[in-house]
Amino acid sequence: MLDTVPLQSRFLDHAEHYARWSGLAIGIAAAQQLVAMDSGDIAMPLVFAITAFGLCAVGGVLLGDALTLHPQEAVRTASLAPRLVRDQVPPRMAPLVLLQAASLVTLLLIGAATASSDPGQKGRAGGVMTVTCEGIRTSLGPWPGLYYSGPMFAALAVATPVCVWALRRITHGPGEQQQRRDRAWAITGAWGLLVSSQVLLVALMIFVALTEKACAGPLGAAAIVVLCPLSLLGLFTFGWSLVTVVAPRAVDDEAPGEGNSDDA
Repeated sequence: MLDTVPLQSRFLDHAEHYARWSGLAIGIAAAQQLVAMDSGDIAMPLVFAITAFGLCAVGGVLLGDALTLHPQEAVRTASLAPRLVRDQVPPRMAPLVLLQAASLVTLLLIGAATASSDPGQKGRAGGVMTVTCEGIRTSLGPWPGLYYSGPMFAALAVATPVCVWALRRITHGPGEQQQRRDRAWAITGAWGLLVSSQVLLVALMIFVALTEKACAGPLGAAAIVVLCPLSLLGLFTFGWSLVTVVAPRAVDDEAPGEGNSDDA
């Protein structure tokens, strides 16, 4: 009779990795199915695909964190210094992800405020922006109004408080400092995937809408200039977040001289 205890132990030791990787794989598969779905609107399948991928990544990381085994020590020591969430998240990348989240919300709010209904498409209120081009009212789209931004707002509203709660639980819960760091960075990376992918999609939608016809004017040109660095930042953050979710220890975001103190 084979002894299966070591095999079970090895599986439990790496269950969080399997959960994170499975979340990414399920998210990619779901995104492929959603992009390929039949729709008269080319943008909405992309919105659903990006949103589903980000939520699956966040769900996989949260599941992996729930499956993480904590070391059982006979004697536990604790530092007198209080644990803070900001000390567990990546010191350089976390502010960039927050900046992108603020930029995303700002873009979505601006898109919702400037959007209008497409007279040629019923049921798509808030999916285009109407401008006057050479004296003629013209619709530019797809535009990130409420029609497209609804799923994005919903995903942020669900994922953000759950990730914040998980970070607080990790910060004040048991475990070694390195283990807490890995778990917190993985959650930050998963949330970063959701935010950065949506930033890239919104930037793409605005860019396509403003360059489709020569009607955007100087304001549209200024918007494109602002979107270029934001898109480059989104690409960088997306790559960092993906690597962080797959292998948190493969990235280094700590300032020189910073070390981990074992205050578990």
